[in-house]
Amino acid sequence: MFSNFFLKSFRVLLLPFAVLYWLVILVRNWMYDKKIIRSSSFGLPLICVGNLSVGGTGKSPMVEYLVRLLKADFSIATLSRGYKRKTKGYALANENTTALEIGDEPMQFHIKFPEVPVAVGEERLDAIPQLLHDRPGVQAVVLDDAFQHRAIQAGLNILLTEYSNLFTRDFYLPTGDLRDLKSSYKRAEIIVVTKCDPSLSEAERQKVIKEINPLQEQTVFFTAIEYGEAYHISGKQPYQLSNKAEVLLVTGIANPRPLKILLEEHSRTYYLQQYPDHHIFTIDDLREIRKRFRQIEAHEKIILTTEKDAVRLVKFDQELSDLPLYVIPVRHLFLFGEAEKFNELVIRFIRDFRQAE
Repeated sequence: MFSNFFLKSFRVLLLPFAVLYWLVILVRNWMYDKKIIRSSSFGLPLICVGNLSVGGTGKSPMVEYLVRLLKADFSIATLSRGYKRKTKGYALANENTTALEIGDEPMQFHIKFPEVPVAVGEERLDAIPQLLHDRPGVQAVVLDDAFQHRAIQAGLNILLTEYSNLFTRDFYLPTGDLRDLKSSYKRAEIIVVTKCDPSLSEAERQKVIKEINPLQEQTVFFTAIEYGEAYHISGKQPYQLSNKAEVLLVTGIANPRPLKILLEEHSRTYYLQQYPDHHIFTIDDLREIRKRFRQIEAHEKIILTTEKDAVRLVKFDQELSDLPLYVIPVRHLFLFGEAEKFNELVIRFIRDFRQAE
């Protein structure tokens, strides 16, 4: 509690830098709005998934949701920046690709959807033509975390904002978590409020919509986190969480709070081994995890991690084979029965785009 108070106090002291940051992004967005700096568009449907803040709002699960939704009917591809990878420039995932080469989230997409082209590139304006050259049959591209990158004009922008930290209540970096103007929400066609309580009431839903104040042409959806069945990182054997086992939670993600809530309900007790977001695990980290796990005296105990972390741990496949290290998948669960409405908006965007060609 003391460390959180110190961190918040320190961030308040950085207010002058936050004001300066706000001025910079204000000028940048104004130049795009006035077409002093121009955005480029492409002759195929581009779906952008992004947010206005740093931290975990559920972008990766949303990209996965879209791939699952579209891949049966369209030749879909994903394009990410490849954050914290060890390489530079454009790259297209293949059977020999590792997370160090393309980043953990793209690697996660590649493992889950090996039939889907997964590309990375810091300069998306250059990466899209290269992707289309390599895979000329691609009919639509999902741009991961590209909302603030206005060099490309996507046809459908899906903006995510976390229920417990709505962009309307946030402030600019480094005092807050905003990396884009609050008013930029108006550029989105779809706004998704993520990580909601599954029992969110209609009254609270309307209250949040009123606070966001969407434009007439915008649609606001609400999602909760839905966890799938845990599986072993090497052998893929399933595991059912219960209140009988003690759990060592190993995470290198921005916001492990939903997982903590899950384990409060579905474990005897849990211990947290936390690393920075996108942390590249080393052999020393693995030794530290083993040591911490051995210190748990319970008869039934496991190690649990996320799919995003698992792609950075799988390189230790041999060392992990004897550990009860399980991976838990996560998905978006649309609330208020609006999944079909969301699906129809996305599919109709692609079909209308292709018919207009």
